Amino acid sequence: MRKTVVALALAIAWVVPRAEAQTYEMTLAGASPGGLWSLLGVGVDRAVKGSFPGSTITYQTTGGGVANVGLVEQKRAEMGLVHNAEMRLALNGAPPFRAPAKDLTALAYLYNWAPMQFLLTKEFAETHGIKSFEDIAVKKPPIRVALNRRGNIAQAVAEEMFGAIGVTADTIKSWGGTVVLAASEEQADLIRDRRIDGIFNSLFVGQRSLQEVGQSIDVVLLPVGAATIQKVSDKLGIDAYVIPAKSYAFQPAPVPTVSLGALLVVNKAMNDKDAYNLAKALVENIEQIQGIHASMKALTPQFLTQQKVLPYHPGAVKLYQERGLRPAS
Repeated sequence: MRKTVVALALAIAWVVPRAEAQTYEMTLAGASPGGLWSLLGVGVDRAVKGSFPGSTITYQTTGGGVANVGLVEQKRAEMGLVHNAEMRLALNGAPPFRAPAKDLTALAYLYNWAPMQFLLTKEFAETHGIKSFEDIAVKKPPIRVALNRRGNIAQAVAEEMFGAIGVTADTIKSWGGTVVLAASEEQADLIRDRRIDGIFNSLFVGQRSLQEVGQSIDVVLLPVGAATIQKVSDKLGIDAYVIPAKSYAFQPAPVPTVSLGALLVVNKAMNDKDAYNLAKALVENIEQIQGIHASMKALTPQFLTQQKVLPYHPGAVKLYQERGLRPAS
């Protein structure tokens, strides 16, 4: 009898193929190589491997969030990184987008701690009585300020913040000032060399380039008023943020501002099971993303659900609810 049972079991095992473990071969559209987003690609790949061994998430170099909206909508990449402000513009079909994005959904929120930081030389601030961002509109100083390069979302957010207080590049020019467009490292060189008076950019708190500026010249970090924060947050879908006191040697008090964040997005056509499994991998292996860079240590499973710009994929919602991590409504 025992031999018969064993023989029958072997026969069934031979006839019925063993189910293969789930694996994923996907592309994640990011930005230029070497930056934080490329590290996020590494973290997502490791997280998915952690729950589904044998999987590979390949990081695709792109022009950034604006390009990634199109790549994921056109299913040329299964996942993409997009700034919250870029996503809001895409949903509204606002420039640089030609039409509203209709086929994207959120899988996770990865960070919102890249605040807009306005660094001004202390000499210029004291000479013109500038103690807050809004004072620029009141005092009308001949300010020479550097924003990020055109096409970078930080430059668009800076212009929107100036617009919220009634200031444009032409306004600044009429005061005898100027607006310079330059990348982050170049901005630091410009202010150290006294070729500009201030820099306005989205950077992680404690950014090395800002610390080095503060070691070279006396500077101040301008706080942004609540009305400006609310106006810009409502329009661009970005979050209010407070830079903690003493984040820099030259910054004794907390500094309120707004902050850019990054969403992990997928196409609405992704099936619920895959979205569920990908969200599951992120939650179960969050340490793989936390470990890619010091700036990501603050990421938690709960934070993955906290963006409000784009609806979450139903599959991801199911996973988050099962884990007690309800997506933000």
